[in-house]
Amino acid sequence: MYIFITLFKKNKNQYNQQLLINRQIIVFFREIIGHKEIKQKLINTIHEKRISHALLFVGPEGNGKLALAIAYARYVSCLNRGENDSCGKCRSCVKYKKLIHPDLHFVFPVIRTTKITKPLSDDFIKIWRKFVLDTPYGDFNVWLERIGTEKQQAGIFTQESQSIIKKLYFKTYEAEYKIMIIWMPEKMNQTASNKLLKMIEEPPPKTLFILVAENTERMLKTILSRTQIVQIPRIDDKSMFSKIKEKYSFNDDKIKEIVRMSYGNYFMASEIINTEGNGASENFKIFVNFMRMCYSMKVLELVKWTEEMSNLGREQQKLFLRYILRMLRENFILNILPEQQNKLVFLTKKEKNFSEKFCKFIHTKNINQLSEEFTKAYLHIERYGFDKLVFLDLALKTIRLLKLKDEKRN
Repeated sequence: MYIFITLFKKNKNQYNQQLLINRQIIVFFREIIGHKEIKQKLINTIHEKRISHALLFVGPEGNGKLALAIAYARYVSCLNRGENDSCGKCRSCVKYKKLIHPDLHFVFPVIRTTKITKPLSDDFIKIWRKFVLDTPYGDFNVWLERIGTEKQQAGIFTQESQSIIKKLYFKTYEAEYKIMIIWMPEKMNQTASNKLLKMIEEPPPKTLFILVAENTERMLKTILSRTQIVQIPRIDDKSMFSKIKEKYSFNDDKIKEIVRMSYGNYFMASEIINTEGNGASENFKIFVNFMRMCYSMKVLELVKWTEEMSNLGREQQKLFLRYILRMLRENFILNILPEQQNKLVFLTKKEKNFSEKFCKFIHTKNINQLSEEFTKAYLHIERYGFDKLVFLDLALKTIRLLKLKDEKRN
């Protein structure tokens, strides 16, 4: 089942667009947005020689916890540490810049393919490095799209645990510590989790585990009890404001609006900025017109609309579909949780004025299907499907779905 919170997260891997201006140098503490106190506590553990053998960074998406894990690993391995950050020049730092240090290991969710029936993280390591360097604040859905999966189950499978054991029992090549960063450990299956537990209980000397998770409820309680948990909250508004102001020439009111809409998620902020820079106002007009035609069942006008959409560039078409996914998510929340709109709904004034009337048509009976259809359309456009047919099919399905009745209102 599609969960409404995922709607805005789907299909975000436009790595070559404006949100990637000034690629983040994620392996420095100073480049990580906010979390000043947490960074200092982590730095102190190294100065005071209190490095835990197993850390668990927990927090919501887009808050930089993976970047923080890598920055910490780099600082541990740096051969010429500064007071508050890595030197950036030693042979260890040079390798960390490309995430190719021989004593740094990654484990993350992967998928089975026709060629790889027992996948390991190492099978996807080149894609992973580029993903992290391109989008250090990216989330699980961005990663899934990067590796080319639609409905396949991604996970950390049994064979991965044997690979972890093998790597960590080798001697270090260069650094004092062997470091294993496990991203999304909640995606690890039972067998792999049990073997990981044994490793955490009795780790080889000079081994450091850093687990980076969002949902600890899906993890073994025994693993949780054997790690030092570090809660990483959402990025605070002040730090988010400063970062956006540093990178973009927006006025303060505009930045405040982006900060409010992103809710401590830097990837979402980047997405909003990217959309704004690529015709958000125009996308809003198209969205309103499209939904009105669908609700009124103006098929002939929708046929003409598909012609107009086919004249747009493929990137513009994808931006529009991504914009609609966001608007569906916001309208659904506005409909079912109107009392929480100031905390959970992130709309501009124009969008909110329209959505206050439109949101009643986005409800529990159609939100899943609508999101699925727009996601499918996005994927078809991305894979060079026949755009006229894609948009016409989407329009006809939207007509039907908007007519579904909300049982709570009837």
